[in-house]
Amino acid sequence: MDVNAAVAAAAAIAGLCTGVIAMLAFRWSERDQARPTRTSLHTDAVLPPGVDTVLSVLRSSAVVLDESDSVVKASSAAYALGLVRGGKLAVDPMLHMARDTRRDGEIRQVELDLPRRGTGRGEALAVSARVAPLGSRLVLLLVEDLTEARRIEAVRRDFVANVSHELKTPVGALSLLSEAVMDASDDPEAVTRFAGRMQIEATRLTNLVQELIDLSRVQNDDPLEDAEPVRVDELVAEAVDRSRHTASTKQITMAAGGTAGLHVWGHRGQLAAALGNLVENAVNYSPARTRVGIAARHVAAPGGDLIEIAVTDQGIGIPDKDKERIFERFYRVDPARSRATGGTGLGLAIVKHVAASHGGEVTVWSTEGQGSTFTLRLPEAGAVRDRSARLAGHHDPATTHEPIPAPEVLP
Repeated sequence: MDVNAAVAAAAAIAGLCTGVIAMLAFRWSERDQARPTRTSLHTDAVLPPGVDTVLSVLRSSAVVLDESDSVVKASSAAYALGLVRGGKLAVDPMLHMARDTRRDGEIRQVELDLPRRGTGRGEALAVSARVAPLGSRLVLLLVEDLTEARRIEAVRRDFVANVSHELKTPVGALSLLSEAVMDASDDPEAVTRFAGRMQIEATRLTNLVQELIDLSRVQNDDPLEDAEPVRVDELVAEAVDRSRHTASTKQITMAAGGTAGLHVWGHRGQLAAALGNLVENAVNYSPARTRVGIAARHVAAPGGDLIEIAVTDQGIGIPDKDKERIFERFYRVDPARSRATGGTGLGLAIVKHVAASHGGEVTVWSTEGQGSTFTLRLPEAGAVRDRSARLAGHHDPATTHEPIPAPEVLP
């Protein structure tokens, strides 16, 4: 009996101890949950209400720093620019600005050139950084990427400078030649010679002004507003006719081939100007008694079928270092030769803008001394092709991938 009583007493004591321990553990858990963690100190508990939401929709790269210069919040764009690494602001000038702003509460702004991270290029990343206090403990840093804006501004300055130079050259020549004509009024032979030179300079000036107008129109107009199905055969024939006289003078054979009956969708005038510029360049930069070929074909592509129009010449070719710049306005591989051929340096820039505005592209393959091939890729007018196939009631040759037939030599 005494044994049973002892066992019961021991069990009661054990149960009491278990209950006390459980109660203490529960209280400790509640207190531990109420205590702020390190993560919460650096996110929602520190940021003022609504700031996190505002930062998430800003275009600028945003970084919030606390009093110990630790990053409390950073946008994905800030990481992409390399501003934040290892939870710290990685750009010393910005860090110094943040400390000064935290000390005196003044808003500061500065423009910096930062090295590009993760690329082998030596180009700098132009940014504008603005620092402002955010409450009593935090500092907000907003960074705008100005690289593209700087590039566009540089292109604009170069364009204005080049236009001024290109216009001044023929205008100055006309002025000098007119004086020469006046001085040689008693020499009919000299007057005829100077008048011929004046006609050449006047033609060059006219072509330059016209191409400036064309380039401005291509950049400002939306080709899809007046878009229509355009026959590639007609574009090729028009481009050949445009350069037929120059080719005949240099005894250059012009040949057209490829798949017939293709259509592209776009502005007919712009497309004709773009292809005409490619063919004209091919003829102008080809030696005498060579060959220029124009071929079109249908190409299947994941984003929609394309029409490729390739213009191939046997000219002087393009050096590798110049291939990336030949589509820039007024850029010339050989300025002396370009002036001899009457080029303005705007033809390929017009081609590039026309291709881009039509949802296509223009590429170049070239080897010095062997020639060049410029390929214009444009979206196909698929609806026209499908309707033609249904009306014909047989297989549509535009959908095949057979080899391009031999070009037809044009007179």
